[in-house]
Amino acid sequence: MILPKGLVSAGDPIDFVLPGHRVFLGCDRPLKLDCGVELSEFPVAYQAYGRLNKDGSNAILVCHALTGDQFMAESHPLTHKEGWWDLMVGPGKPLDTMHYFVLCVNVLGGCMGSAGPSEINPETGEAWGLSFPVITIADMVRAQAMLLDHLGIEKLFAVIGGSMGGMQVLEWAASFPQRVFAAVPIAAAAHHTAQNIAFHEVGRQAIMADPDWCGGEYWRYGKRPHRGLAVARMAAHITYLSEPKLHEKFGRRLQDREGLTYGFDADFQVESYLRHQGISFVERFDANSYLYITRAMDYFDMAARYGGGLANAFVDTPIRFCVISFTSDWLYPTVESRRIVHALNAVAANVSFAEIVSNGGHDAFLLDEPKFHRVLTGFLGGAAQHRGLPKTPTG
Repeated sequence: MILPKGLVSAGDPIDFVLPGHRVFLGCDRPLKLDCGVELSEFPVAYQAYGRLNKDGSNAILVCHALTGDQFMAESHPLTHKEGWWDLMVGPGKPLDTMHYFVLCVNVLGGCMGSAGPSEINPETGEAWGLSFPVITIADMVRAQAMLLDHLGIEKLFAVIGGSMGGMQVLEWAASFPQRVFAAVPIAAAAHHTAQNIAFHEVGRQAIMADPDWCGGEYWRYGKRPHRGLAVARMAAHITYLSEPKLHEKFGRRLQDREGLTYGFDADFQVESYLRHQGISFVERFDANSYLYITRAMDYFDMAARYGGGLANAFVDTPIRFCVISFTSDWLYPTVESRRIVHALNAVAANVSFAEIVSNGGHDAFLLDEPKFHRVLTGFLGGAAQHRGLPKTPTG
């Protein structure tokens, strides 16, 4: 596993300055996973932007999506592309680092420094591979809570995330309500539907059908299942876009040719685009991590864990919520966000809801959507006023 440059060990001083951090948790108290396994001395990698104020009240945790990682507002160390939320995080942006201390943690099961199948199992000295325990969204959040304990952050000003990140936001609100002041689940759902699970299964089968997967031990043979992982990414990426957006970007336009080739090369621009998405994805992501993280999302069902009623997860919650959806998102459509809002209303929670008109599909939260940016900025500003955060930049 190639780790990002600049990651530090647990014994190094924390200076909250880029390029990044890596700490080992669970040394004194293991993390008990939902599957029953306990993890001890496991690594967690994260990025930090801005400064934590003296009373620790300005910390925002951003939870990344399935194919994201902790490098949200800078050049990625492997691909050198800009961060996946560079539009949102930084001075003068909605998550203004002149006022907020913004954290993003590579999820448990990930492949950019946190414990996962590509990391070393301390008991064997080899990569975990498929011997890594199956994890859940709740496990990811518990690991993040342990990191906050390590950093001395008792309560988050806000926890924010889109897609799988929104699932983590909901889990934070349900499991640690006293540690969160405001919560913003974006383009998310409180459970995976049969359709969601079906798309993930297609991706997993593509990976496992690749002859270079080698039963999940490809690292042992110096191989990587690039082709299967690329196909998984291509299939998933289609679900992140809307049909109008695909038509706007590509239509039926041909790729660098005057006519059809009557073959199976990429005749159409949309074919070339998807192939590029698949190829670029395998540069930075581990195939086994894809299996583990998609399975964690499939297992997510908050209502089932709280007696069959989603509202039960938020009884007496003190958190201020802002639930955001997008009109063209068919992966986690607005109806799923409304279910969350209705559950919060049922327990008289403090909740606002915004459906943003956009043709960007599920990925709209990653795009330049001014209305979305204004809603998030306004909500955080109002929450900061109620929280009593200083109006001046952090010193």
